[in-house]
Formats: sequence, structure tokens, C-alpha cells
Amino acid sequence: MSTWAVGSPRPVETAIREKLTTLLQPTQLIITNESHLHRHHAAMRVQGGGNGETHFTVQVVSGVFNGKGTMQRHRMIYAALSDELAQGLHALSLSTKTPEEVDPTPSGSS
Repeated sequence: MSTWAVGSPRPVETAIREKLTTLLQPTQLIITNESHLHRHHAAMRVQGGGNGETHFTVQVVSGVFNGKGTMQRHRMIYAALSDELAQGLHALSLSTKTPEEVDPTPSGSS
């Protein structure tokens, strides 16, 4: 039985945060663990009756994405998280943007 509280970081979430921070040096990184919403899925039942870390939404803003298309950005993240994916991370919902895509207004403009 797990004793973690919803909202407190667990090992997979911590690994995602550390790896993506190192790789992407993001200006924004929001990781939402949505595993509890999917506890009825077979992958969740295999991991301790619905207490596994299997479903995440990741929103990341990084200058590293400049010049890269969506597929390239996603492949970077999947490659960085290959160990977690091999160990039961089941689903990632990704939003990957450059700083300019988030705020296209040039500095100093109003």
C-alpha cells in the first residue's frame, strides 16, 4: 500500500523533472501526475493496485526547442525518459514550446 499524498513528488515525477531540467534548461516546466485518474487501466493495476506513476502531462518552455519541430521536441523528451518508459511510465501528454511561442512580443514592445 502506498502512503504518498496526491501532489507530493514521487520517484518517477522527480526523475522526469531532473532529466528534463538538465536536458532542456527550461524557463517553464510544469509536470502534472495524472496517474490517479487512470487507476482502472491495466498498466496501473499491474503497478500496485493503482498506486503506480504511469500518466503525466508535461508542459515545457525551452530555448533548446528553437528550430525544432514538434516531433523532434517530443523525441528529445522520449529519449531522455527512455528508462522510465521501459519501467512502466505509460503515457505522456506533452506541450513543448519555445519562449517566443509563449510570448511572441519583442522585449520592450507594448
